[in-house]
Amino acid sequence: MLNKILEFGHLVRFSHSLFALPFALGSMWVAANGFRGMEPAEIAKMVLLILGCMVTARNSAMSFNRLADAEIDAKNPRTAGRHLPAGRMSKKAVVTFIAFNGALFVAFAYMLQPLAGALALPVWLLLLSYSYWKRFSWLCHWFLGFAIGMSPLGAWIAVRGEFAVFPIFLMFILMLWMGGFDIIYATQDEEIDREMGLHSVPARFGRKRALQIAFWSHVAMLALCVTFGFVWHMGIAWWAVTALMIAAITYIHLFRKSDDLDKMNRDFFLANVAVSVLVMIGLVVWICLGGDVNALY
Repeated sequence: MLNKILEFGHLVRFSHSLFALPFALGSMWVAANGFRGMEPAEIAKMVLLILGCMVTARNSAMSFNRLADAEIDAKNPRTAGRHLPAGRMSKKAVVTFIAFNGALFVAFAYMLQPLAGALALPVWLLLLSYSYWKRFSWLCHWFLGFAIGMSPLGAWIAVRGEFAVFPIFLMFILMLWMGGFDIIYATQDEEIDREMGLHSVPARFGRKRALQIAFWSHVAMLALCVTFGFVWHMGIAWWAVTALMIAAITYIHLFRKSDDLDKMNRDFFLANVAVSVLVMIGLVVWICLGGDVNALY
């Protein structure tokens, strides 16, 4: 049983949850105003249900991606060893896993807020659809970023039951960051994508220009972070976080010496986790230092 759970965890690359989860938790913290005045049982229920939505939505999307790309992965030496093309897992098992996680995602959302429940199924279908974007548009990287970026907006709605500009800003920050990272990740498959007629920024523009586009996507993300800080008067903690993000992105894009793709992707994996955690810290500290969610309206 444990081995089966570990297999599914590896199928969906569970460790990559660290990219979006801190954004969602930071958004939840702000939306709940630091949980001021809330009972412990109420806090526990909210946190567990939001975590449940995050995990099940991602499980569904990642496993559907593996299912949709099974034939493509089989033709790519880098991905031929994945569960489905290698025969380590059946399509029936993956379909069951997708359906199970989708049902849990919708159920958890309904238990949080009426609006969250009403949006759950359309959002779930949108999350699944990202798997097909590479078949017709090189904008697929930013659509993936948008799909992941919905997590802080979803966490906000789960707490407050309404839309707001604040989490939408967070959504676009995460979209630009993840879009740029996905372009860098896709440089590994530049040639095979081109051969198979798949659309990606590296396949369309070549590796050198792709890395430049990724850089400018991250510059745009940092510009939004600066705007975010000014618009909502986020204080010194946010500016410290932004400065660290600028330093990390500047180093990785402009000053890292190695041209090895494996090392580059490992560096950006670590940077992904660092940026997400830094954003969460900035949001949490802002509320702890007296920031008030009610002042955002």
